[in-house]
Amino acid sequence: MTYDQMTRSAQNVLIEFYATWCPHCRAMESVVEQIGEMLDGQVKIVQLDIDKNTDAADAEDVTGTPTFILYCGGRKVWRESGEMPGEVLLNKITSHIKK
Repeated sequence: MTYDQMTRSAQNVLIEFYATWCPHCRAMESVVEQIGEMLDGQVKIVQLDIDKNTDAADAEDVTGTPTFILYCGGRKVWRESGEMPGEVLLNKITSHIKK
């Protein structure tokens, strides 16, 4: 599946670019997992390791991890990098998704 296909694979898609060696990414693992459970059926979460998905990371100009990009209807509506509290990430997502 191409990156473009991933961004269009559901109405709402959250892409997380991460790295296995990144301590901030590891800290966000359980947060992203919980949000995935809370928004099950509303948002598809796709996690891409930047070391294994260099073309997609380069195309999105990912310079820091984790980087979150939210697509709604195939259109990029929000992007932010770095570790953040779960409530902040959840609020950013829910403020943009189409129910």
